[in-house]
Amino acid sequence: MPVLAANVVSTSQPLAAQAGLRMLLAGGNAVDAALAAAITLTVVEPVMNGIGGDAFALVWNKGELQGLNASGRSPAAWTPEYFDGRDAMPDIGWDTVTVPGQVAGWVELSKRFGKLPFADLFVPAITYAANGFPVSPTIARQWALQAPKLAGQPGFSDAFLQGGIPPKAGEMWRFPAQARTLERIAATLGQDFYQGELADKIAAFAAKTGGALTASDLAQHTCEWVKPISMPYRGDYMLHEIPPNGQGIAALMALGMLDAFDPPQENDPRSHFHLPIEAVKLAFADLHEHVCDPITMGELTAKMLDPAYLRQRARLIDPLHASTPVAGVPEQGGTVYLTAADSSGMMVSFIQSNYHGFGSGVVVPDTGIALHNRGRGFSLVPGHRNQVAPGKRPLHTIIPAFITRKGQPFASFGVMGGNMQAQGHVQMMQQLVDLQRNPQAAVDAPRFRVETGPRVMLESHVPESVTAALRASGHRIEPQGADSLEFGSAQVILRQEHGAYVAASDPRRDGQSVGY
Repeated sequence: MPVLAANVVSTSQPLAAQAGLRMLLAGGNAVDAALAAAITLTVVEPVMNGIGGDAFALVWNKGELQGLNASGRSPAAWTPEYFDGRDAMPDIGWDTVTVPGQVAGWVELSKRFGKLPFADLFVPAITYAANGFPVSPTIARQWALQAPKLAGQPGFSDAFLQGGIPPKAGEMWRFPAQARTLERIAATLGQDFYQGELADKIAAFAAKTGGALTASDLAQHTCEWVKPISMPYRGDYMLHEIPPNGQGIAALMALGMLDAFDPPQENDPRSHFHLPIEAVKLAFADLHEHVCDPITMGELTAKMLDPAYLRQRARLIDPLHASTPVAGVPEQGGTVYLTAADSSGMMVSFIQSNYHGFGSGVVVPDTGIALHNRGRGFSLVPGHRNQVAPGKRPLHTIIPAFITRKGQPFASFGVMGGNMQAQGHVQMMQQLVDLQRNPQAAVDAPRFRVETGPRVMLESHVPESVTAALRASGHRIEPQGADSLEFGSAQVILRQEHGAYVAASDPRRDGQSVGY
């Protein structure tokens, strides 16, 4: 059942959720709670995020929604020529490591909105890293799955395969070096990570083991406060997303197309599955063709969200048959998610990630800093908008979401998990808005996941009648096992009219909602 309370936190790991609750009980607000939970997640859920990742946030405060882009840019050495001889960006290793923006994001959020001292937010994480905690089951499973691929990357085995093997569920895990790094970040308000001892260690390890990242790249990093982009839905509702370089625009585009159709019916597989699948496919075609660094995007973001363009794209959806979409031409001119809300009305939608699990596999010795592989999001196609270049942000998968109703806060939510995120947002909108389900029922509902070409993965609890109807429409259905990790992990907080909240956490992970 969902948690109902005046102050709530939902994350994908119970110890992190409780870390956030501790901040609320200490007199902190929703931002303090979100940050403490996020910092703790780098310790207790290292298979999905780390100190060396990126982050984004949406914060509702005093009647206004503000967005933060805390993603980093590519090293100065990353010219197209740097990657000569390759057809695509590598999956792991130093040549996937862009500047980690997450630590700076923590600082920005705390400075603008936090009530508690910055160092207080680190206490739970430092305690768990120094003294240890029992590894939860899903995290142990993910650790074991990722370890063989990453074991040969610089610093990984020494850091995360203590004794040569990943920890088992229930086993105590300690990482004193990570505790010391978090202490240093807390004491210097994050400055040391970009211009100090930690930055020097990152740059020196890159120079020693073949990385292009330099001290200058780290020192030049900045975050940006951004105006969220949005899409109206079913009249009264509005979905808000971080603008590109994130993939949230794809969720908005899909919703804009779906608004041209009648709302889904509970037992109608075509309206409940087929139509959103087709809308997501069209949105993804545009996403991968056009979305890139915000500076390069220019006015294209607005063109892609233009109602006339989305009506044009919606006309390509056959209500009865699956299609193979191509990108349109607009008019020219492993991740963790958490959410927190407090009794003052402040709500936070926050996401941070190392991209694929542990990320690049590169871990800076004696620091616990696992570096992300976000550079994998670049294209190497000459002339592509998202082609790799120095000082550029890649297409990003991680996206927080926020829903308003008649201009007032309705829900803060996210669905972590690669390209599952944008399509997960679409499905959650249908669950919360069209079907009016409570947050836990919305989270529990079976999901689809669109992949390349005509492939559509379905969760094991999708009714067989739905599967059969989708196959008859021409979809190439790939049912997944009951233990599949392919469908993301959602956390939701819904605000009730009287001001309290209803919070839910996804049973597909080890998460928890807590409140008081």
